[in-house]
Amino acid sequence: MYLIRRIFNTKPGEARKVAELVQRQAQAYRDAGQRSEFRVSYNGATLPGDQNVVILDWTDDAIKSPSRDGLVLSPEAMALGAEIRPFLESQRIEFLEMISPVKN
Repeated sequence: MYLIRRIFNTKPGEARKVAELVQRQAQAYRDAGQRSEFRVSYNGATLPGDQNVVILDWTDDAIKSPSRDGLVLSPEAMALGAEIRPFLESQRIEFLEMISPVKN
């Protein structure tokens, strides 16, 4: 099982707006059956740590290419992605392998 985390570094003052758009985009992917349950979190500037950051994470049993054969991307999710881009400084994705519970 994998934890997939997308990290968006936003322009100053835009973290909440980006978080709301990312939430809608992730829900569109979920509604299309292309994503598991997910979480969106952000820090605009009111908490310690990195600021102007939005984090989207979800789990999957495999790392799947978004350009794989037969996949039809959600038009709604794609449109929301275009809405998000002008508010970003950068973004990256992390893939982390999760520990399975030890069976006795």
